[in-house]
Formats: sequence, structure tokens, C-alpha cells
Amino acid sequence: MQRVTMMDVAKLARVSPSTVSLYLRKPDAVSQEAGKQIERSVRELGYVPNLVAGGLAAASSRVVSIIVPSIRNAFFAETVSTLQTELAADGFQVIQGNSEYGPDHEEALVRTALSWAPAAIILTGLSHTGQTRRMLAASSAPVVEMWELGAEPIDMAVGFSHAEVGITTARHLILKGRRKLCFVGARLQEDRRAAQRADGFMQHCRDTGVNKFEMLNYPGPASVEAGTILLNQIRQRMPDLDGLACSNDLVALGVLFECQRQGIAVPGQISVVGFGDLDFSGSCIPSLTTVRPFGDLIGREVARLIIDRITGDMSDALGHVVDTGHALIERSSS
Repeated sequence: MQRVTMMDVAKLARVSPSTVSLYLRKPDAVSQEAGKQIERSVRELGYVPNLVAGGLAAASSRVVSIIVPSIRNAFFAETVSTLQTELAADGFQVIQGNSEYGPDHEEALVRTALSWAPAAIILTGLSHTGQTRRMLAASSAPVVEMWELGAEPIDMAVGFSHAEVGITTARHLILKGRRKLCFVGARLQEDRRAAQRADGFMQHCRDTGVNKFEMLNYPGPASVEAGTILLNQIRQRMPDLDGLACSNDLVALGVLFECQRQGIAVPGQISVVGFGDLDFSGSCIPSLTTVRPFGDLIGREVARLIIDRITGDMSDALGHVVDTGHALIERSSS
């Protein structure tokens, strides 16, 4: 990809490059009309000023920028740790940003990252603002979107189908004889991937003629507390609930704690399935049936694509997609 330059902005705005440079440094120093033209051109072209001065601007950056939705989400820790190890072996360093599931915040992080001429940019998921896409398209940096598949990637993508995870979870509960089902999640209005798991779950229930099924959302972060609240809410609406899928293992752990507090037998009365296969999942009581997303494999594959692209070993990698799959880990809770 050819990087958009200040000359390109000046040509589109019909001003001199020096006027563009002055505007970017001191917006009030140029006329209002020229400023509007330059700003319009900057947004249309996705131009990001390069803050690496002088000769350094032409040097190969050894920094890879990675943006995740939340540093509180343990799922991404394994991926980021693997990425750091794999990229460090080839002399690259990782700088991490946290978007808090906000597309506008992600856009700001991408703009900042691009201004420092990164060797590559790694984003979480496939949903971004139009301006983020324009900036990345205008950049020469390789881009990898991770942890999600399903739409056309900006450049390269590594992940899996979250809708298929939802289907896998629903299928497991149905095979266990459960017919009054619910998917409970947190922050589904922001967490696109958890919402896709919920959609896949609900669709499989419809397709297989399940007697009764619902979806319930907690507006705050996914947590143990969210699980306790969600269990009580769904049991008020569905007293005969016998199968529960949770958007992640922390929510599922809260469900298990609340079941123990109320004397609800798991899996006797309610089967519970999580997502993530976090460290505690195999040792909590009862041990938690969950879906493993292979976060370490995602990290290795992302690092491989970046290194291969930079070293020229994979010049045809544009549009390259790697499906890392998922696995149901059956334990005592179901």
C-alpha cells in the first residue's frame, strides 16, 4: 500500500504543501477557508502526519501497535503475551492500546499509532469507524485484525467465527437434554463478538425447535458479579430454566457461585457453559464446561503474518485469512 503524503493532501485541497504543514502545526495561522479545505482533504484521504522527524522517518520502525478492547479482559492477555514473545524474537517491540470497546476511541488510538510510523498495526475485531479504515488504507503499514472472522478484512485477519461458538454451545446443551435455555452476557451492546455468540446460540435454538429460549444482557463489564445478577434475573423470568450459556467464564463463575448459595444443583437442575477456558475453569467446583478460543495460536499466527509481510516472504498476503477455530471443553458443569 502506498502511504498518503502531505503532497497528496495539498493537491486535493488546492493549496501549497507549506500551507498544509503550517495548518497541521498551527491551524489558526491559515485562513478559515484553507483550513476547511485541508481538513476535508485530510479526512477524505485518511492522511496521518508522520511525527518521526528527519532521517528517522525513512528508517524501518521496529514497533508494532496492538489495540485491544479491554485490558481487564483476560482473553486477550494470552494473545498479547504470545505476540510479544514471537515478535521480540525478530527484534520487534509491542505497544498496546485499550479502546474500551469504543470505535471512536479506537480511531484516536489508530491515528496516534500511525503518526509514529509503526511496522504494523494489530486491531481486535472487524468493526471500525469509516475514518479508521481510511487511515489504515492510506498507510503503508501491514494491518492484522484478530479474534474475529466473517467480514472482508482490511488487510489480513486471524480468528474464528463467534456465531459458530454460539451454535456449538447451544448444540451441546441440547444434546444434554436441555430444552429451557438462555444466553446471558455482559456489555453485549458494545462487545460485538459476545453479541455474535449470542446470535449464533439463539439461531440454533430456533433452528432446532427448542421449547423455550431467551437472551439476557447486563449493561456493565463482564464479571463474577454480573453472573450472579443475571442468574437471578433469568430465574425470575424463566423458573424452569435448565441450560445456561454465558458470554465468558467470569460470568459463568458468578452463576456457579450463586447456584451454590441458593442450593441449585449444577448440572442437576441447570447446566452451565462458559467461554474462554480461563485458568480457574478446570479447578472451580463444579469444573466449568467452556469453549476454548486458542488465544496463543491467534498470537502466533498474527506474528507470523506480520513478519512474513515485512520480510517479503509473503508478498501476496493481502486479504490473507487464518481460521484458528475453537473447541468445546466438556467438564462437570454440564
